Amino acid sequence: MNLLGYLQTLGKALMLPIATLPVAALLLRLGQPDLLSIPFMAAAGSAIFDQLPLLFALGIAVGLARDGGGAAALAGAVGYFVLTGAVVALNADIKLSFFGGIIAGIIAGHCYNRFHGVRLPDSLGFFGGKRLVPIVTGLVCLLAALMVGLIWPPVQQAIDAFARAVAGSGAPGQFVYGALNRALIPLGLHHVLNSLFWFGLGECIKVSYEAAGQLQNICLPPALAGTLSLGGAVPGVDGASITHLAEQATRGDLNRFFAGDPTAGVFMAGFYPVMMFGLPAAALAMVLAAPKGRRARAGGLLLSVALTSLLTGITEPLEFTFMFSAPLLYVLHALLTGLALVAANGLGVLHGFGFSAGLFDLVLNWGLATHPWRLVGLGLVVGLVYFILFYGVIRVFHLATPGRDTGAAGDSATGGEREEADEWMVALGGAGNLEQIDACITRLRLSLKNTALVDDARLRALGARGVVRLGERHLQVVLGARAEAVAEAMRARRAPS
Repeated sequence: MNLLGYLQTLGKALMLPIATLPVAALLLRLGQPDLLSIPFMAAAGSAIFDQLPLLFALGIAVGLARDGGGAAALAGAVGYFVLTGAVVALNADIKLSFFGGIIAGIIAGHCYNRFHGVRLPDSLGFFGGKRLVPIVTGLVCLLAALMVGLIWPPVQQAIDAFARAVAGSGAPGQFVYGALNRALIPLGLHHVLNSLFWFGLGECIKVSYEAAGQLQNICLPPALAGTLSLGGAVPGVDGASITHLAEQATRGDLNRFFAGDPTAGVFMAGFYPVMMFGLPAAALAMVLAAPKGRRARAGGLLLSVALTSLLTGITEPLEFTFMFSAPLLYVLHALLTGLALVAANGLGVLHGFGFSAGLFDLVLNWGLATHPWRLVGLGLVVGLVYFILFYGVIRVFHLATPGRDTGAAGDSATGGEREEADEWMVALGGAGNLEQIDACITRLRLSLKNTALVDDARLRALGARGVVRLGERHLQVVLGARAEAVAEAMRARRAPS
């Protein structure tokens, strides 16, 4: 497997633990005093965020395992506990955070693939097969801990220096991150970038306190939190009494936002204007830029995915309608995303999300945000800019957007996913060409013997909205929300190779 293909697989595996964030954010927000004021509900959501590194270990291990075996998850947990426990014993100053989960998950996933079928002599037969995987994982993670103990301090310093440089650079860092976030989507590697910023950028110490008879949280810089004590006052909060000081730091823009860090949200707020206003406006521009006789067809494809982007922040089905047919528009989209992050921060807006920057998250997390109303005004401006630029560029350069192209770009697939599985496999070069079938939220992630056998036109006729080749053996097919169902159907119908 080449590096690009492996990063694709890792990006897919990262989606499994990240998928736990919506329920965590929902429980945490609904339980807050300004909403339902149910402390045990808020505590349940907070517990998920507190254990996110462990969830990374579990989810990545399962995501990398060839058959998604549960033994891989157990091995991921064992590896995480061995790795982090041993590293702290070697050097108490090392803070692996979510990187510890990623390292343990990768080790566990590969150990599962290598050892889950191993047979031992009869006298040791009980420990063979899948039972062997957690044992081997623990031993490998113990060795990894020795290596990490030696090399991680400078790595950690480099990561922290990078984080400070990006955060300290202001607008340039925000622009680069926003543009790269979109630019990496065709390769499926944006999750790797997001993980660094959302789960590794900056740190704070979570402080729980009671004020006016209600329990609340705030996340403060470690230097400031180190001066506080139980029962003491919280700086800037009148009448507060500290009830708990976290032992471990909370890291990452997303984690810190939900932990109550008043400075978090720098690398999330700017996505709301793009996902809720910009891309839907781009979809409208593409519909109106189509010839009158084809607008109904283009609208049927584009307006539904525009609504998905508006409500949930899931943008890939819409982005893939023009990503390859009109790459100039996608370059423009990436640049505008970077500018939107700069503009949001320039307006003093800080906002976050548990899943993505759609209407649901905007409303749910409104009470945690700083100046959220300004996002609506900025969104209207961004939407207007997207509409004018997309419509003008399409007409001036005669771009082949939906309704203006001659190919079949619509979602013409009908019937149950199981009944369609054979057609999908034929379009992918036959069952014998499929080595591994995976899926994330919106796309199939496939390992093939030969990608040249894939029939792109047939895939599009079945409903594919984009096809991405990553080397000679790796392929992604963008389907939208039905991707996981199609993958499961193909796995069930595929003939043994």
